[in-house]
Amino acid sequence: MQNGYYQATGGMVTQFNKLDVITNNLANINTSGYKRDDVVIADFKRIFKETQDELPIENHTRDASRFVNTTIDGIPQVSQEYTDFSLGSLKATNNPLDLAMTREDAFYLVQTKDGEVRLTKDGNFQLDDEGYLVNKQGYKVLSSDYFNNPQNAGIRIPNGAVQISVDKNGSIEVDGAQNARLFVAQVDDIRALQKDGDNVYKIDDLTRIRDLKNSNAIRQGFSQGSNVNPVTEMIGLIEANRMVEMYQKVMTAHMDDLNQEAINKLAAVK
Repeated sequence: MQNGYYQATGGMVTQFNKLDVITNNLANINTSGYKRDDVVIADFKRIFKETQDELPIENHTRDASRFVNTTIDGIPQVSQEYTDFSLGSLKATNNPLDLAMTREDAFYLVQTKDGEVRLTKDGNFQLDDEGYLVNKQGYKVLSSDYFNNPQNAGIRIPNGAVQISVDKNGSIEVDGAQNARLFVAQVDDIRALQKDGDNVYKIDDLTRIRDLKNSNAIRQGFSQGSNVNPVTEMIGLIEANRMVEMYQKVMTAHMDDLNQEAINKLAAVK
């Protein structure tokens, strides 16, 4: 009886996790360059079998791990949360500072106000009071000179500039004169990226990033929407809520049985 109760509890927790992911996706449906998240749900037994050979423990200790009983084996758990980096739709804005990134594996490099380097897909830029190219949070957009001159890699547009042109490789011309080239970042393993709020990603080791000089990935005057499909997310939301309701009913039924069993045992005590 307790097995079913524990499994239902674990199942409910995983569905709550899934609901959190879905609601966050829906909240960012209109966020430029946002990439949706998703979860993979598996039971403990499957996760354990897939990872036991990688566990840093001795064989005899691994054998001892067989104490994990069928109650734990069947509990659903979130085995993976991942980001879907597929492209969103493009929308023409005719704003010269809107730069859509059209490669799944390419990102802009920005520097936070604390000096941390982050990556972003959101190419809706603007100029700050000093003429630097920044994102919506005021993070400086970095040039291809970052690794050579990290202290002065911001991109500054001269005051009074009339025409700003950006080609597909990120080269910037201001009134016909070469100004800078955007750092178009490619990561050796996109799975190493971690969301860090403000529609940016962090990576623990910057040496895993390289600059794509011929990315052919940037479209000036376009904004890339999120890749969130509202229909898909709403279907997932409904299904997750139904699963929560089902698990609640299972838990209630098991609790009723447990209470009845306790009453019967107490009545049998002489």
